[in-house]
Amino acid sequence: MKALVAVKRVVDYNVKVRAKADGSGVDIANVKMSMNPFDEIAVEEAVRLKEAGKISEIVVVSLGVKQCEETLRTALAMGADRAILVETEVELQPLAVAKLLKSVAEREQPQLVILGKQAIDDDANQTGQMLSALLGWGQGTFASKVALGSESVAVTREIDGGMETVELRLPAVVTTDLRLNEPRYVKLPNIMAAKKKPLDKLTPADLGVDPSPRLKTLKVAEPGSRAAGIKVANAAELVAKLKNEAKVL
Repeated sequence: MKALVAVKRVVDYNVKVRAKADGSGVDIANVKMSMNPFDEIAVEEAVRLKEAGKISEIVVVSLGVKQCEETLRTALAMGADRAILVETEVELQPLAVAKLLKSVAEREQPQLVILGKQAIDDDANQTGQMLSALLGWGQGTFASKVALGSESVAVTREIDGGMETVELRLPAVVTTDLRLNEPRYVKLPNIMAAKKKPLDKLTPADLGVDPSPRLKTLKVAEPGSRAAGIKVANAAELVAKLKNEAKVL
């Protein structure tokens, strides 16, 4: 059984992002980049399934600039078998990403596609759902537990009322949540070994996909600074301020 895992290169979660001076986007010049944390969980889950004998091959794919090779090498060091980079300088939005992943999936014919539920840069939470719709496969989103069988996969996911378990016929798309697992620490020998694993390169044209953006960003601005709080003497004064000043009552 083959698993296809999508990973994205994003600004490291420890970095405080800044908007560009002209408001055209986020400033990523000389900023540390890393694998999207939710995608790291997806890679870890695929590796665990392989270690359990459920999966025979893990293919990782990333879409974007040449530097995404570093992200793919990290996934290979974690335990993936081979990698695919769809290289493009075009700004990729969720629909374009889903179309590109669909084409890769049609080439690779995996039984399971795993990706993070969202990327921490745009927080769109759309790609997995769009990919499922384009492929016509079942989807299990926000997975906190994955039980893979020979012909189906059971996905436990969090909902407002507690937990829900859905069973999907393979092939299927699964998006991972934080509680699914804790990614392993990558050791130096594995990093060195990852350099010898195959990494293929494609372009959107090779996949027959036009990745041109459908949406235009008008402005990106940092949130305003919070005003200092005040103390009130009693509940009556609090109610008066909420009613007369804050205008929320």
